[in-house]
Formats: sequence, C-alpha cells, structure tokens
Amino acid sequence: MIGKGSKISSILSGSCPKCQQESMYVEKNPYKLSQTLKMHDRCGHCSTKYKIEPSFFYGAMYVSYGVGIAFAVAAFVISYLILGASLKISFISIVGTMVVFMPVIMRLSRNIWINMFMSYDESLAQ
Repeated sequence: MIGKGSKISSILSGSCPKCQQESMYVEKNPYKLSQTLKMHDRCGHCSTKYKIEPSFFYGAMYVSYGVGIAFAVAAFVISYLILGASLKISFISIVGTMVVFMPVIMRLSRNIWINMFMSYDESLAQ
C-alpha cells in the first residue's frame, strides 16, 4: 500500500508523481533552507513538467494550513495529554514544532498538492 506506485510513497519521498523514479527537488535535504523549495523543471526520467501552470504551487499554501494544524495537534497531544505538561509548556511545544518542521511542512504540502493533479503511470516507471 505504501510501496512504489502509491500516492503516499510519492508524497513522503518527494518523488515524481508520474514515475516515482527521481526526486522533484534539487536538494534532498529540506533543512538546507536556501534550497528548500527549489525544484527541477521536469523529471529527468519521464520528462513530466512539475509546474503545470504559472503560480501552480500557490494552492499548496492551503494544504500547508491543514498539514500545519496536524503537526500542531500532534505536538499538543504529545505534550499536554501524554506527557502531562502545562498549557504554557504545551503552547511553547506547538510553536517549537511549527518552527522546527516548517521546511518539512512546506515540502509535504507541495507533494500533496501535485499528487492531487497527477497520478502514477506504470508504463513510465520502467
């Protein structure tokens, strides 16, 4: 289910949504902040164009809101409900989580957004 060909695999790995052979990003590490959102124009394997239209990835901002909320809720549940921290400490943990995971959230949002419009094509994977 999470193997090659699934959207989850493409989303988590940041690979081409059509062939899943190569990373869409110039730099694999999202924490190299100057390179976090730099993407190849096309897949080197199947020539899929990533930027379907101008400003295509603006829609990923809406996705990042939901992904950010998921990370914030997870930080709250872990700190307040599981570890028993105070509300003040829980709030600090939410802010810290959002700051630390910002590059990951940005990439995940782009990956989710592009996978909403493109699907895996097994014929391109060879």
